[in-house]
Amino acid sequence: MSILKKIEDFREEEERLKWEGTFADYLDLLKEKPWIAQTAHSRVYHMIKDAGVEEENGRKKYAFFSEQLYGVEDSIEKLVEEYFHSAAKRLDVRKRILLLMGPVSGGKSTLVTMLKRGLEQYSKTERGAVYAIKGCPMHEDPLHLIPNHLRQDFYEEYGVKIEGNLSPLNMMRLEEEYGGRIEDVLVERIFFSEDKRTGIGTFSPSDPKSQDIADLTGSIDFSTIAEYGSESDPRAYRFDGELNKANRGMMEFQEMLKCDEKFLWHLLSLTQEGNFKAGRFALISADELIVAHTNESEYRSFISNKKNEALHSRIIVMKIPYNLKVSEEEKIYKKMIAESDLSHVHIAPHALKVAAIFTILTRLQEPKKQGVDLLKKMRLYDGESVEGYNSQDLEELKQEYPDEGMSGIDPRYVINRISSAIVRKQLTSINALDVLRSIKEGLNQHASISKEDRERYLDFISIARKEYDTIAKKEVQKAFVYSYDESAKTLMDNYLDNVEAYCNKNKLRDPLTGEEMTPDEKLMRSIEEQIGISENAKKAFREEILIRISAYARKGKRFDYNSHERLREAIQKKLFADLKDIVKITTSTKTPDESQLKKINEVIARLIDEHGYNSVSANELLRYVGSLLNR
Repeated sequence: MSILKKIEDFREEEERLKWEGTFADYLDLLKEKPWIAQTAHSRVYHMIKDAGVEEENGRKKYAFFSEQLYGVEDSIEKLVEEYFHSAAKRLDVRKRILLLMGPVSGGKSTLVTMLKRGLEQYSKTERGAVYAIKGCPMHEDPLHLIPNHLRQDFYEEYGVKIEGNLSPLNMMRLEEEYGGRIEDVLVERIFFSEDKRTGIGTFSPSDPKSQDIADLTGSIDFSTIAEYGSESDPRAYRFDGELNKANRGMMEFQEMLKCDEKFLWHLLSLTQEGNFKAGRFALISADELIVAHTNESEYRSFISNKKNEALHSRIIVMKIPYNLKVSEEEKIYKKMIAESDLSHVHIAPHALKVAAIFTILTRLQEPKKQGVDLLKKMRLYDGESVEGYNSQDLEELKQEYPDEGMSGIDPRYVINRISSAIVRKQLTSINALDVLRSIKEGLNQHASISKEDRERYLDFISIARKEYDTIAKKEVQKAFVYSYDESAKTLMDNYLDNVEAYCNKNKLRDPLTGEEMTPDEKLMRSIEEQIGISENAKKAFREEILIRISAYARKGKRFDYNSHERLREAIQKKLFADLKDIVKITTSTKTPDESQLKKINEVIARLIDEHGYNSVSANELLRYVGSLLNR
């Protein structure tokens, strides 16, 4: 479908969604669809919930955030359940400003942008439909037309609570345009749009000396005073401040704590009473979610000022720390690269993972738990199984430092260093070593990193490099072993024959001489030791293998090389250990002979076809592993 056709379809869809009718028509609609009268907080909560919720290990994962925010599931669950869910139920938390606090590039702005874009789309759905008094600059709730003395009767008939009073402008319009006939007031469906300033507002602080409070609450239109005769005539007032335009939806208060105090005082009555003062009018009702964000140092400075105590109790602080999972950090980098002009550059497998290992290490606090080092902690956080530790240990580690993740290296720094390496070296392919080298060089230019932290970060680069050495050897190991498929299968069959004889207390028969032999303990242990099976655990492991073989046989399946992951890994490692000298010679020789060249080409082809390398990165990997094996 062409782009012009899509634009036409979009326009037709917008026309189809439009609705206009009298207040009487709106009440008929309300009986049919009571959710159209929900509050701003309730609408945000249902928008998130309707996108889908999954339970995983006793925690909720919200699909609404899953494509943009990674590794902050705990923070998001707390935000949704403790703030949005409670606010949707009209509990007192809806009378609070939501303040997202966290380090730079931690996802605060992304989260707010997602809520804004989400509301724009949700208002076009049936469940997210919003209706307002037609012609009202504040998109006022039509139910404000119901007089206070009839609201209890309305609740008993419709089951909907009404909060807020009719604005001065609509009060005047009701009398002058409709002769006081509430049922004739025109109502229309509106669609949230930040660009059109409908239901979504953004306020950003600037110079306190030049910024006007009118940016928040609107201002007098002096050109109309002569026509209407008074500054207190609502027709002579522009209801175009961010608080006016964000009514029924949400307002983002960027860097709220940098604002001049006079701007913050307007939020006191808005959050607590649901109204604010503008011009020479009575209090104006507004129903909106106010989201602000700041960093930790500014927040600490704010709460230390006694003059701000009144605002303290009207703020709910939600921490948005850095992600602490290597696999999720890797997704962040992939997302940022995909959105940039670097997407054409080949990034070798594991390059981003190694960068993520370094970054996560800078964010983790040294564990207090005995026997756990930073690497083990990192692996446990990432959901890996670490021998001797379980989910209870993981929870204990998380409880040690409530503020963990509020400091460390941010994702933008890593992407900047990758960009620097590509641009400076004019690379079309980049590997893990290029990334680590660029990160290391950048530490010296990073003004905000202290000397002590720089030394610590250099140690983490060394750790990440060692992790990459292990990964690189394993990659080449797999590629070489696959070239020796028959050898691997033969070795496994030999191991299984011996395991079966050992478990059944039988003897083996030599295929050449026919004489009976005891199971080859040396062979079995040489394979099992590759994956850390201890002498005490060998019997259980062998019995587990035999049970798996029997289970396959019952189902009519054949137990093969890929049927047991740990056994496959052990066979690969054993074979690689036996082939180490061949690999060493093949990967490091400067003038390979014909057979060596054939083997190198086979391995490179496998690295490209099955492991995601290109010819440049595959050759670099082989050369690097060759140098490691020759040390």
